[in-house]
Amino acid sequence: VGGSLNGSRTPDDHYCWQRPEDMEYPRHAISIDQGPDLAGEMAAALASASIVFQDDVSYSKKLIKGAETVFNFARDGGKRKPYSRGEPYIEPFYNSSGYYDEYMWGAAWLYYATGNSTYISLATNPSIFKNSKAYFLTPDLSVLSWNNKLPAAMLLLTRFRMFLNPGYPYEDMLKMYHNVTSLTMCSYLHKFNVFNWTRGGLIQLNHGQPQSLQYVANAAFLASLYADYMEVMGVPGWYCGSTYISVSALKAFATSQIDYILGKNPMKMSYIVGFGNKFPRHVHHRGASTPNDHKHYSCTGGWKWRDSPNPNPNTITGAMVGGPDRFDQFHDSRKNYNFTEPTLAGNAGLVAALISLTSTTGSGIDKNTIFSAIPPLGPQNPPPPPPWKPIK
Repeated sequence: VGGSLNGSRTPDDHYCWQRPEDMEYPRHAISIDQGPDLAGEMAAALASASIVFQDDVSYSKKLIKGAETVFNFARDGGKRKPYSRGEPYIEPFYNSSGYYDEYMWGAAWLYYATGNSTYISLATNPSIFKNSKAYFLTPDLSVLSWNNKLPAAMLLLTRFRMFLNPGYPYEDMLKMYHNVTSLTMCSYLHKFNVFNWTRGGLIQLNHGQPQSLQYVANAAFLASLYADYMEVMGVPGWYCGSTYISVSALKAFATSQIDYILGKNPMKMSYIVGFGNKFPRHVHHRGASTPNDHKHYSCTGGWKWRDSPNPNPNTITGAMVGGPDRFDQFHDSRKNYNFTEPTLAGNAGLVAALISLTSTTGSGIDKNTIFSAIPPLGPQNPPPPPPWKPIK
């Protein structure tokens, strides 16, 4: 709902600077008839939510039905075009690079929510792995973002292998996902120099481009979660090539990145609004920057609050901003959204990382609830070889 066009001079979400309650311009809903990436992500969200709310049986079933419906849309052979392609309101801002990662992501969550083996068969289908380019092992594919679910999907399936050990016929692909997940964790460690780091200790997962913290928070979450999995299984570490890495080293990485975000950085400031004594005061946010003075501000009438040098009159507590540049420098300027814009994608990773680092370490992991819909996995043997025939 809503949107904008690059360079638009007509009222829209970019041109105007208003509180939501002051908006008067049309904010049309955008519909698409193709979009396996968007539908796959929606299926994953609904399926995972059905597990969270499984005590409310009726609601959980509604969520599962919705997840299966949109996933069927995603898998429709006639609708396999990225949702953003050719959409002027979407493509310049949230362009999708593919949809096979969402196939893996959505199928994994649907299997956990329903126990339907069709979904795990899809998630472990070698063609999904191949078409998602997971086997390329390129650094960018190890970075979880709104556009790339691969590292999260493979970690989610690694959990299945580690905790339930289903064996045949899924073992070959699950082992592959497990190996790639281990290599992803290796890439996050400073000693292997896969990514650049700032002098202040922040990993540059988006190669020094703006708004780096959302990627950092996601990586901290994945690293902490993988460390938790190993701890609960009694695994003390793993190998990155010939180098042995302890679980504690992975936890230290995750902790160091969240500590940086919370204030242990060269600027000595928190990048979470409202946390600590020094945090961003000029957040790029319409509601936070416009005073609650009971006056109506038009589309362009709110520009004076956007351009004001004064701190925001309203504190958007808990919002994580885009973050510093590759030199650890931060400019607290409302007009420079690269530094001061908060996002839902960024805060989602931050909250997940904070929870993982504070309340679910080691034995605190719930090994069973996520798999409660999966029927018992009995021993399965590979099919016997074909009968011997003499060579003619």
